[in-house]
Amino acid sequence: MTRQKIGLALLISILVTAPILALNFLGYQLFGWPFIPYELFNWVARELPGPVVTFGIDLMIDTLRLLNLNVVDVAKTAERGMAVMQLGGAIIVAGAVLSLLLARWGRKQPALVGLLIGLLVGLPVLGAIISVSNRDPYPVANIAIILGLTLAWGLLISWSYQRAMRPEEQLAMPAPETTAPEVTAPAASATTLNRRQFLVTLGAASAVITVAGSGVAASLASAERRRQEAQLAAALAAGGGSATTTGGGVPFPNANDPLIPAPGTRLEYTPLADHYQVFLSTEPSIIEEEDWQLTITGLIDNPMQLTLQELKDNYEKVGQFVTLTCISGRVGTGLISTTHWGGLRVSDLLADLGVQPEAKYMHIRSADGFYETVDLELVASEPRLLLAYEWDGIPIPKDHGFPLRIWIPDRYGMKQPKWITDIEITDEYIPGYWVERNWDEVAQVRTTSVIDTVAASTPLEERGQTLLPVGGIAYAGARGISKVEVRVDGGEWQPAQLRQPLSETTWVIWRFDWPFSAGQHLFEVRTAEADGTPQIEETMRNRPSGATGIHSYEASL
Repeated sequence: MTRQKIGLALLISILVTAPILALNFLGYQLFGWPFIPYELFNWVARELPGPVVTFGIDLMIDTLRLLNLNVVDVAKTAERGMAVMQLGGAIIVAGAVLSLLLARWGRKQPALVGLLIGLLVGLPVLGAIISVSNRDPYPVANIAIILGLTLAWGLLISWSYQRAMRPEEQLAMPAPETTAPEVTAPAASATTLNRRQFLVTLGAASAVITVAGSGVAASLASAERRRQEAQLAAALAAGGGSATTTGGGVPFPNANDPLIPAPGTRLEYTPLADHYQVFLSTEPSIIEEEDWQLTITGLIDNPMQLTLQELKDNYEKVGQFVTLTCISGRVGTGLISTTHWGGLRVSDLLADLGVQPEAKYMHIRSADGFYETVDLELVASEPRLLLAYEWDGIPIPKDHGFPLRIWIPDRYGMKQPKWITDIEITDEYIPGYWVERNWDEVAQVRTTSVIDTVAASTPLEERGQTLLPVGGIAYAGARGISKVEVRVDGGEWQPAQLRQPLSETTWVIWRFDWPFSAGQHLFEVRTAEADGTPQIEETMRNRPSGATGIHSYEASL
């Protein structure tokens, strides 16, 4: 097997795979087809050992930070790009290897070999996708689409490889006996030109289909995002929010607090369009209300199946201002947001189930394959624990967990399933999805403080002295904040001013007016919980229990 044949097989596999994936992506956007790279990426993420998955997450976040990219904005885009490149690349290599191994048979029966290539790749791909799907049975239409695409791909690879090799085979045939002068060199030149023309034609067709298909698909995806944003904005506008209330009209309890955040500090109340997103798969699970019900089984006297409307009608609605954060964030993370949650108390629901004495846990399952276990003792001791169906006065956005997600105070988001479909009351502890992958079993929020801004463009003059506002947030889960301190260039720690929080379970906005001096300066911040417990100043990575350390901010003034 020559290096030339290997290179040719790889080139043809690339030229065939790219347009097939582009058409697959177009079908995904137009008709909801399964997009094979995304589906395979979901399988890889679930089947790889926990440390490997965590290493991949850490590597991606570290790379984004190194490139000075916003993790909140681009992490999912980067993940989707990785899915296409890595798994698309694996398919390309598989196509090249199989076309080389089966080349001998392909000369006589290229169609049969093409179907064989398609099946050798398509059947394992289909098996992997079905194994992590929560759809039972898996839709026949999706099976047909996946096999149809892989069979078409195999046929095109086999035909293209044999077509490209044909001139070489003809050239290698014994020449008839003749007394005429040899013309070997011109024949070789014609052969090379013939193959080159074919590859140029194949490359041009591949480029046109790939660019057109992926371009139209990207435009459709962008249009869908704009539609969803407009829909969200309209829903919020209908809710009647204002500068002093949530979108649902709930007053901000600290609206009259005199402390004004330093210019450049993040918004105290996060707009829903800006609320951070983390979900298990490459794409969020989209559930329609009419197709959903909550199934509750296990060690209970009264098993239930409840629609969303029944949850709203049968149980008192309660609300809570909540800050939620992700355990995978580093010190200073943007994976933290605050909004108003609405729903029913978990304890109210349990009271109607007739929970049996031996029951100890709630095992919660979600539409995206996520699962988590909640101790019933925690439910009994924490009346704020909610099954939420509203954010900011409107139904939870579909890409954030609609129709139902849980909120557990003082815990990272990794413990809080969304798109909930099933609850089982059990006497057996079942480790949650991320706990099985070596993250913290409790996942209690680590206390943190962050500098958002040194507002050099908005100085203050006070008693003949120039002051620069410095500001940010401090957060300790449900444990409250008692103080925030700032130091500059390694000097003394000085107290910052604190704004009243929206609730005991939200972040606190702080402000420190610093006496200005020109030059390069290093600002640092630390905080303490309501009972005086200081945040951990030692720098530790996010795995397994959440990042700790002092956040710093350099400014040239």
